[in-house]
Amino acid sequence: MTVLILGLALWCAAHLFKRLAPGLRGSLGQPGKGLVAIVLLASVVLMVLGYRSADTTFYWGRSAALVGINNLLMVIAFYIYAVGGPKGPRIWIGTKLRHPQLTGFAIWAGAHLLVNGDTASFVLFGGLLIWALVEMIVINRQDGPWTPPARAPRRQEFTYVIASVVIVAIVMAIHNWLGVQPWG
Repeated sequence: MTVLILGLALWCAAHLFKRLAPGLRGSLGQPGKGLVAIVLLASVVLMVLGYRSADTTFYWGRSAALVGINNLLMVIAFYIYAVGGPKGPRIWIGTKLRHPQLTGFAIWAGAHLLVNGDTASFVLFGGLLIWALVEMIVINRQDGPWTPPARAPRRQEFTYVIASVVIVAIVMAIHNWLGVQPWG
């Protein structure tokens, strides 16, 4: 569990570094981006290794209903996350959410808590959910009021929906290939 917690701590520190220590981050210049990227990569490796090797207690298991809800939430999470990618005009939901990528990430983490009722999952997915919420609060406090972006053409809505379903199918196939059954 220590490796998992270390990975989670590195993830949070690397992401919050720019917000909590902007002067120090700025003094690192362009090489600082590479350093942050390396720390983030290390954090993901530690989280994966820590999660897979953690001694854990199980409180509930997967059920067909929870897996179905999780999979639906994955499509929604990927859809909302993708909305935050491009700069400029956004599809409808992107004009309503200040932080679509963090919101999508939070939905992803919360959905994983539904189907993974064990201590290691509480630490990993619960910790990542808390990080996403804290990140939104910190950004809101630093950046002040938000002006929603312009609305993109409606036809882009369909592109995002289709892309989200395709990406979720690919992610599910990767989960299956890694030995984690993503279907109910």
